[in-house]
Amino acid sequence: MTNLGSLGWVSDQAGYRYQATHPVTGLPWPAIPQALLDIWAAVSGYAPLPQACLVNLYQQGAKMGLHRDENEEDRDAPVVSISLGDSAIFRLGGPERSGPTTSLKLTSGDVVVLGGSSRHFYHGIDRVLAGSSSLVQGGGRINLTMRVVRRPG
Repeated sequence: MTNLGSLGWVSDQAGYRYQATHPVTGLPWPAIPQALLDIWAAVSGYAPLPQACLVNLYQQGAKMGLHRDENEEDRDAPVVSISLGDSAIFRLGGPERSGPTTSLKLTSGDVVVLGGSSRHFYHGIDRVLAGSSSLVQGGGRINLTMRVVRRPG
C-alpha cells in the first residue's frame, strides 16, 4: 500500500487518517500522474481534482470486506477506482450494510465511479482471480482509488 497526491491514506497504531507525509520517511507523497488526473476529469463529473490516490496491491487470496468510504470531508465528491492486473469480484451493496448486494467482475483497465447516491454505498472485493492477467509481475491486482478529501476553498 502506498499513496500519490497531496494527501495519503495512512493506517497504523494511531488509527486511520489522511496526512500529507509518509509516516516513516516524513516525505510528501509523490504527485498523482497526469494520466490518472485525465481519467478523473473524464469520468468523475466533479471539477476539483483528487487530493489522494491510494495504491493497493491485492494478491491471490486477498479480500476487502464491505465498507463505505466515510473519512473524507467532501462526501459529495465521487470515488474513482481503477483496476489493473488480475480480475477481481467486486461486491456492491446499497446504503445499508445488511441490504442486498450485486457482484461484478472487474478486469484490468476497468474504472468504477461511486458518485451521487452510490458514493455512500457499501462495497468490497470478494476475491482476486489469480492468473487472469500477466500485467503485474508475480501476479495480483493493483487498485488505484482517487478521492477528494478536503472541500475546495
